[in-house]
Amino acid sequence: MRQFLLFITIILVGLLFLSRLFYLQVYSPNTQSLFEDNAIRKVYDYPKRGFVYDRNGELLVANQPSYDVMVIPREVKALDTLEFCSLLHIDKEQFLKQYNKARHYSPRLPSVFVSHLSKEDYAVLQEKMRKFEGFYIQKRSLREYQTSIGANVLGFIAEVNQATVDKNAYYKRGDLIGKQGVELSYEKELRGTKGIKFIQKDRFNRNIGPYKDGKFDTIPVQGKDITITIDAELQAYGELLMQNKRGGIVAIEPATGEILTLVSAPTYNPNLLVGRKRSKNYTKLYTDTISTPLIDRGLLRMHEPGSPFKALIALTALQENAITPNTTVFCTGAYHYGGRKPMGCHCGGGKRNLNLGIAKSCNSYFANAFRKTIDKDGDAYTAMNTWSDHIKSFGLGDFLGYDLPIGKKGNIPDGDYYNKWYPDFRWGATTIISNAIGQGEVLVTPIQLANMTAAIANRGHYYTPHIIKTIENQKLDLKYTTPKYTSIDKQHFEPVVQGLYDVYNKGTAHFLQVPGIEICGKTGTAENFTKIDSVRTQLTDHSIFIAFAPKDNPKIAIAVFVENGYYGARWAGRITSLMIEKYIKGEVSLKYMEKLVMEKSLEEEYAKPYSGEPFRINY
Repeated sequence: MRQFLLFITIILVGLLFLSRLFYLQVYSPNTQSLFEDNAIRKVYDYPKRGFVYDRNGELLVANQPSYDVMVIPREVKALDTLEFCSLLHIDKEQFLKQYNKARHYSPRLPSVFVSHLSKEDYAVLQEKMRKFEGFYIQKRSLREYQTSIGANVLGFIAEVNQATVDKNAYYKRGDLIGKQGVELSYEKELRGTKGIKFIQKDRFNRNIGPYKDGKFDTIPVQGKDITITIDAELQAYGELLMQNKRGGIVAIEPATGEILTLVSAPTYNPNLLVGRKRSKNYTKLYTDTISTPLIDRGLLRMHEPGSPFKALIALTALQENAITPNTTVFCTGAYHYGGRKPMGCHCGGGKRNLNLGIAKSCNSYFANAFRKTIDKDGDAYTAMNTWSDHIKSFGLGDFLGYDLPIGKKGNIPDGDYYNKWYPDFRWGATTIISNAIGQGEVLVTPIQLANMTAAIANRGHYYTPHIIKTIENQKLDLKYTTPKYTSIDKQHFEPVVQGLYDVYNKGTAHFLQVPGIEICGKTGTAENFTKIDSVRTQLTDHSIFIAFAPKDNPKIAIAVFVENGYYGARWAGRITSLMIEKYIKGEVSLKYMEKLVMEKSLEEEYAKPYSGEPFRINY
């Protein structure tokens, strides 16, 4: 029996190997083994990305056919490079650069050689591709923008970088991915699912047909369509008003938190970042360090809020019983404190209660309210922490949690902040009095100001701002429909809302009224300093305005920021009134104001330094 043991063992092992091989070849080749098999060529079938619509059903982003020339370096044979380059509209230097790049990546895996061929170039090249072994054409779809607006909102698509490929197995070299805006935020929903075909090759590396008659092939699944909250008509109007200006406009529907418009100026046409000129155009936009059109000023521009912040100073003072609506202050044209240089005021002077303090934007009134809030119990540290918590409950000093991929927190100081800032002496309200008028260490972004305004319009709550309205066959995240409440009791809002209403009736925005619409608003001006030759230099003030309308059951809350725009009512205020009328009425009756804004260019202001009045903050 022993003499047959070795023979039987060999037979059994051989049968085991043969059965396993037969099983793998005939019954159960898994897709992972197919991906690793060099005798099988993998061809991806790219899905169409989902469409993007505005809140009213207007199509903003669709697709157009595009063609990429792919290369598998080890399969490339001798070819007429001059003819090939001529067909692709590239030179020999570019040819060698792309070929070497592909070979470095992988000699046996396909790489994009030339992307985004037009239909015309594809038609000419397709007839001659048989002459260029190792190259083939892969069809995919590119974005087609049905609009010239909202580039910062929509974003764009571009080739994935290696870091993304290494991190996410879905993407391969040469794939396209959303960049910025909703293309990035909703990439997973918009991109769909790639299909794949497995092509069997013979020993001469020639294609001989679908592997196993296409048994393991998959078809692409188109991306989901999405509807965003933007009102395309209002967005276009806002971009028109902001021509030749720099800044941002953010409008929110208070009842839902839906972002109605997100204007960043200067902007660009999203169609510039489509096709073979995308890279060249992107480089031009990216290297424009003067106007920085790729920076979304509505989400990233941090600045001092100026006088709109006085609404929160009033609310926190009321909540902490530091003042009542009837508390009065006599303004002499300046607020005197601690033997320091007085804080100037341009309200006209006289006796001010809360209503007139807001309507006339009296610095003295709010310096007094802030001082009483911080110093009322003799413990500035604890009071400052309480004050900070109240302010943060309006969404300031936070990223807000919206569904756009970029943003900044801003800054709301607290007691710890000032303990670190002033370690050598006991600070108090007068030390940090600039916070009372929206200066000092407080920093906000335009979207935070708009959200703050929505919270006031709702009398104490807001919804997380968001750009998505619906996703095909998918429910929205509950966080967008769950209200967030401020720490201010509801009864304190009415006197502040009335004061904001009187800003338009008898205050700093009285000349900005819109017939038939009750608007509540607040003007603001923020000082603007920069360093020129290492010297701190004051430039023209920034113009800021917040508002909501109508006063009851508000439909829109808005924040406008115009860089170097002088006082708040001058340009930001005018733009605000026009935007509100456009949204609520669907048309604009203030034609003279519209003409004035559209014809105004601030480019000269951006080109020169300015030495203006120090401390003009009221208007």
